[in-house]
Amino acid sequence: MHYYELATLDIHMGKAADVAAGIEKFVAEAVTGRLLGVWFSDIGALNQVLVLREFKTLEELQQERARFAQAPNPFYAQEWLEHVSVDSYQGFPFLPEVETGAFGPVYEIRTYHMKHGGLPHVHAAWEVAVPARTELSKLTVVMSSLDGEPRIVNIWPYESVNQRSQVRADAVAQGIWPPKGGPQWLTNDMESLMALPTKISPLQ
Repeated sequence: MHYYELATLDIHMGKAADVAAGIEKFVAEAVTGRLLGVWFSDIGALNQVLVLREFKTLEELQQERARFAQAPNPFYAQEWLEHVSVDSYQGFPFLPEVETGAFGPVYEIRTYHMKHGGLPHVHAAWEVAVPARTELSKLTVVMSSLDGEPRIVNIWPYESVNQRSQVRADAVAQGIWPPKGGPQWLTNDMESLMALPTKISPLQ
């Protein structure tokens, strides 16, 4: 089982490179966690930088969260920040550890809010559907929230926005997506962000 932290930084316009440099320094000082991705938003909510980190245990995640809470200059980017939100997640149990590398450069970060009690049903539906779906394109991670509203976040890399549209159309046409038995446990509160990796991102 793997645990994840997804931080969303609302930043001043044009400051993504400066913020990324601060993130790199802040993450290097961490005792726990593995940096997976640092992206800037391109389609959807703009002027955002997203940071994805992986932890082997919940205790490691909480240790790093405590360091963040006490940091006088979070991500060493305070002067360019408007707002920061940090959310904790648990990876879907049937998925392997996230593989880093050059799989994009376009990443779709998609959030679904769930009905209460829906997670076991969503787990079961995705476990059946993911093998066929990932034959069409790679999956980075799917994870469920540990705090706040019940929700899942899934991250998919694509060569381009056009490839993303084609792959999703093919998956629907072949009847392998969306996962059968999963959508009825989701609410209508859904959002999708297309993001590009910064230079420091292990996921490119």
